[in-house]
Amino acid sequence: MLLLCNYYVTYRCNAYCDFCHFGDHSKFKNTKFADLNDYHNNVKQIAKLGVKFLDLTGGEPLLHKNIVEMVEFANSLKLQTSITTNGLLYNKYAERLAGKVNLLHFSLDSPDEAIHNKIRGVDCFKSVINSIELAKSLGEFPDILFTVTNETYESLPGMYQLALKYNLVLIVNPVFSYFGNPGLSDHAIEYIENYIKGKSQIYLNQAYLELRKNGGNKREKPLCKAVSRVIVISPDNEIILPCYHFGNEKIKIDRPIREIRSSERINELMKMEGRFDFCEGCTVNCYFEPSFAFPTNRYGLISLPSKIRYSYQKLIKQKFIFKNNTEQANVKK
Repeated sequence: MLLLCNYYVTYRCNAYCDFCHFGDHSKFKNTKFADLNDYHNNVKQIAKLGVKFLDLTGGEPLLHKNIVEMVEFANSLKLQTSITTNGLLYNKYAERLAGKVNLLHFSLDSPDEAIHNKIRGVDCFKSVINSIELAKSLGEFPDILFTVTNETYESLPGMYQLALKYNLVLIVNPVFSYFGNPGLSDHAIEYIENYIKGKSQIYLNQAYLELRKNGGNKREKPLCKAVSRVIVISPDNEIILPCYHFGNEKIKIDRPIREIRSSERINELMKMEGRFDFCEGCTVNCYFEPSFAFPTNRYGLISLPSKIRYSYQKLIKQKFIFKNNTEQANVKK
């Protein structure tokens, strides 16, 4: 059952993050942007196939000149959308995106301006803070997304205080091992787990930590549903399989996606999901979130409390506060 589409609208980025392979601009500077007509055709098809959630990703998704139209089209099909941005271009699109992106995430790597800018390889700390303030002025409730590495996990208390300052949820995104990058150490995982206990306005799927402590995905008893629940589409109008991070096969979308998805090759890949050599020990968050979407195993059950808390913060508490603030502002007028 397809749930999620990771749609890479571009591989280009305007930052040089040291933990992300998109930060190596030499590899991606000449790559194309997703064609808008292809996007329309593909998204219409995946909606009919059952996809509920569309992650417009990159690279830096706001580098795509048609990003607003992409969000609006997804909205017209009743798809939930998410965008994660470094904030450098948010002011260019803020008003046109307001109220249209279900999950708007601003990436921030440290509460310290100099450290954040060093990690990003570009002066963008002020852009993130300004973007948060602008988004909130437009009635948005973005999240602060903190990609935690072995070098930055001790910044978690400062990041939490920053989230509290703006009454936002802090999403703790543990860096995972891929493309030769190491994942979090056991000590870092223990530190994070101990710190987040009992704290509101922090989202971290507890199942991720449990998965990491247990050594990640096991080929003999796989947990990953990267092929059956996720579809990954590239800017080159290709389906990447079995997943982007370890993708070794690309299928051009030159016929209906339903036909591609029902092909013998896709069925073979579904049988192999989580069982490839590179699947051993995998902890890539992008695929284990939908893999744990249903409480069909203990990881799915473990993930439920954190998801419920996040939903409360996003859908109830923050909107209630916004409503009160709006009513108070109207009274003052």
